[in-house]
Amino acid sequence: MNLPSAHQTPPSPTSKKEGFSMIHRSPSRWRPSGLAAAAAASAAGLLPGLARAQELSQEVSAEIAAAVAAALAAAQPAAEAAAEAAPVSGIDSGDTAFMAISTLLVLMMSIPGLALFYGGMVRSKNMLSVLTQVLATVCIACVVWVFWGYSMAFTDGGGLNDYVGGFDKLFLRGVDLASETGTMPEYMFVAFQMTFAAITPALALGSFAERMKFKAIVLFVPIWLTLVYFPMAHMVWGGGLLAQWGALDFAGGTVVHINAGVAGLIGALMVGPRLGFGKEHLAPHSLTMTMIGASLLWVGWFGFNAGSAAAANGVAALATVNTLVATAAAGLAWLFVEWTVKGHPSLLGLVSGVIGGLVAITPAAAFVGPMGAVALGLIAGPVCFVFCTTVKNRLKYDDSLDVFGVHFIGGVIGAVLTGVFMAPGLGGQGDESFSMGSQLYAQIEGVVFTILWSGVLSFLIFKLIDLVIGLRVDADKEREGLDLTEHGERAWNL
Repeated sequence: MNLPSAHQTPPSPTSKKEGFSMIHRSPSRWRPSGLAAAAAASAAGLLPGLARAQELSQEVSAEIAAAVAAALAAAQPAAEAAAEAAPVSGIDSGDTAFMAISTLLVLMMSIPGLALFYGGMVRSKNMLSVLTQVLATVCIACVVWVFWGYSMAFTDGGGLNDYVGGFDKLFLRGVDLASETGTMPEYMFVAFQMTFAAITPALALGSFAERMKFKAIVLFVPIWLTLVYFPMAHMVWGGGLLAQWGALDFAGGTVVHINAGVAGLIGALMVGPRLGFGKEHLAPHSLTMTMIGASLLWVGWFGFNAGSAAAANGVAALATVNTLVATAAAGLAWLFVEWTVKGHPSLLGLVSGVIGGLVAITPAAAFVGPMGAVALGLIAGPVCFVFCTTVKNRLKYDDSLDVFGVHFIGGVIGAVLTGVFMAPGLGGQGDESFSMGSQLYAQIEGVVFTILWSGVLSFLIFKLIDLVIGLRVDADKEREGLDLTEHGERAWNL
C-alpha cells in the first residue's frame, strides 16, 4: 500500500465552492477524520479522571474550611477574654485638639493679653514692672500647679474633701500617657486647668499696681494659690462644698473673678493708695496698648469659656455665641452710659465694658441662652461703670486698674444671675425640674462663701508678707518708677 509522505500535500477541493460546502455541511452528514476521532476518544477517556479530581478538590476544601472554623471557635474565648482585659480608650482626637487650642488661647489671655491690657493703663515708668509681674506670676503658677496644685484641686482629699483635694498626685504622680480625663488625655486636662491657675492671681495684680514690691508679689502668688485658689477650684469643680450646694460656675465666675477681685481689693487697701491719688491725674500712658491687650483677652476668652465644655460639642458652641454677644452688649452699654453721663464715649470705657461683659458671662456661658447672655451684658456694663467711677470715688480706695469694679462686680452679676437666666422660660438650659428660687439661693450662697474665703485668707497672707518683708516700696522708689528701681530697666528707651 502506498501511504502519503509527511510532506505530501493532501488533495485540494476542485473549486472554492466545493471547499466552502465541505466546511458548512450539516452535522448529520459530517464524519470526523481519523485524527479527530482519536482526539475525541482520548477526551472521552479523561472525563472520569477530571470528575474525580473535582470531587477530591471539593473534599479538601471542605476539610480546610472545617479546620479553620474549628480553630476560630477554639480561639474565640481567648480573644474575648483579651478584649475584656484590654483597656478601652475613650480619647477623642477632635476633643483633644480642641482642648489643646483652648489651652493656648487661655495662656494668650495672660501673656501677652493681660500684660498689655494692664501695662497700657499704668504710667510709662511702671509699664515694664507690670509686664514682669504678670509673666513671673504665670511662670510661678505653672510650676506650683504641677508640683501640688493639680493634686489639691482635682483629687480626693479624704476627710477634707469638701474643702480641698488630696496629695495622691503630687508632682503629677500617676498621670501618664495612658491616663484619661473624659475624652482627652489627663495631661491635656492638667495643662488646660494650669492656665486658669496662672491667670487668676495675675488678675489681682492690677489692684495694687505701681507701688508693691516685686519680692512681695513673688511670695504672695504661691501662698495665695495654695491657700485660696486650689481649694476654691476643688470646692467648685472638684466635687467639693460649693458643688454639693448646687452652685453653678461654668468657667470661673467665683473661682477666678470674684476670687481675684476680693484679693485685689484687700491688697489695695493694705498697701495703701498711690502717691498723688486723688490729687494728681494718674492717666494711662498708652491706651493703644490697652486696646491691643483687651482684644487679645476677648479672643483668648473663647478658650476660657468654650474650652470649659471639655469637648468640641454643642455646649462649646453655645458658650462661644454667648461670649460674643454678652461682651458686645456690655461694651455698648458702658459706652452709651458714659456718653450720657460724661458727655463723651471713651476708649478706656469701651474696653472696660468689654472686659466686664466677658467676666459676667463666664459663670453662665453654657447655662443661659443667647438672649440671656445679651441681658447679662446690658446689666453688667452700666453696673461696673458705676462701681468704677461713682462708688470708687466716694469710698476713695485706690484700685489702680479697677479689678474690683470690673472682675468682682462683673463676676457677682454673672454668678447670681445665672440662677435667673438659665430658666427654660428665659431661653436657658435648665430642665423641667429647674427652680429659679432654689438655684438663685445656691448661687448667692456660693458668692458669699467665695467672698469670705478669699477675703479672710487674702488678708492673712498680705499681713504675713507685710510683717516679714513689707508690701510697699519706699516713696522715692515709687516716684522714680518701679521699672528702674525694682528691675533696673525701662519699658521705653527713647
